[in-house]
Amino acid sequence: MKLVTFGEESRVGVLEGEEIAELDVATMREWFERGGADETGERVSLVETRLRAPIVPKKLIHTAGNFREHEDESKRVGWSHEIAPWIVFFQNVDAIVGPDEPVVYPEHLTEELDYELELAVVISKPGRWFAPEEASEYVGGYVIFNDITARDIQRREMRSGVFSFCKAIDTFCPLGPWIVTADEIPDPHDLAMELRVNGEVRQTSHSGRMSVTIAEILSHYSALGYSAGDVVSTGTVSGVAGFSPEAASLYLRPGDVMEAEIERIGVLRNPIVSWEQAHGEPAPPRVRW
Repeated sequence: MKLVTFGEESRVGVLEGEEIAELDVATMREWFERGGADETGERVSLVETRLRAPIVPKKLIHTAGNFREHEDESKRVGWSHEIAPWIVFFQNVDAIVGPDEPVVYPEHLTEELDYELELAVVISKPGRWFAPEEASEYVGGYVIFNDITARDIQRREMRSGVFSFCKAIDTFCPLGPWIVTADEIPDPHDLAMELRVNGEVRQTSHSGRMSVTIAEILSHYSALGYSAGDVVSTGTVSGVAGFSPEAASLYLRPGDVMEAEIERIGVLRNPIVSWEQAHGEPAPPRVRW
């Protein structure tokens, strides 16, 4: 099933064709905590409501460097630091936005705004210290994640060996358009992946190209302890702007529209807007990193 959060009150429902059947829970996290919920009997037309980010987890755990092709492209352009499997960090969940919500370009902070298409896993139940063979028991569903990154900030941060601010700025975490439950995706390593900017294909790959499997990722990070509804990303694929020889011409700008698509899940669409368009006033003075 496709689980959605929708409307001004952020209600929870199941998408059935062009209608949403409302569920008797206050939040999507509660749906996972309870292991499901009954329908209220109310139905809403999809075209007459607004989809929100499907879930706001307690923890959003990033995996970086998990696609060998992304690691390889970083070496081709001489990226400042190694990109390799098992880089992990937490996302600021307050930065989450949903489908069709704008990503705000903070011109005072960055000149190198980038996209990163990722498959993310929603954790179905609390757990810790489990083996890869047990990981499937903790998979509640899958969702598209677009890991927006300020590359100029990232390079500065990585001098210390860590980075988080560059990916955690307000609106830098598009998630959606819905959660597809695990029963509808028998093999998460058999999904085509593509990201487009203004209709132009920028990233194209396949979830089977991961260096480390989803089961291994979930097992490894279980040492941190999961709550029902936590989200774990699995890393981006090749084709990011920052690792291209033509990076300057590929970075995102206000007016651009991103479409992140993963087979069997859907399309997550988000426009880029200027600071002034979003806030009604010019951006603050430039911050030099």
